[in-house]
Amino acid sequence: MITSLHPLGRISLTNRYFTDLVSRAAQSSFGVAGMSPVDTADSLRAMVLNNTDHQGVRVTADETGVTIELHIKVAYGVNVRTSVESIAHHVRSEIERATGLRVARVNVCVDDVISD
Repeated sequence: MITSLHPLGRISLTNRYFTDLVSRAAQSSFGVAGMSPVDTADSLRAMVLNNTDHQGVRVTADETGVTIELHIKVAYGVNVRTSVESIAHHVRSEIERATGLRVARVNVCVDDVISD
């Protein structure tokens, strides 16, 4: 659970909600062809639950803000550097806008290239 304190009270977001929000923001970014598993546990969870919605997203929070790690597949032919910079910027702005939380860092790992 990600919790933030405000003068009027505490705001808590479940990990499921937050990873879903991050995943949707990432997948709506130009050049993203899909999400890749973060690790073996992520891959097994997706197979067992038959649900890949949260695959490829790892979120940690501390006093400096939220750190987001994305594992993505990019479309063949896109400029990877430009696409990754755009994805990081888009995810950061969407999460900060939707939650009011400070995003300290967005790490984008390109794990695969997909041709159409």
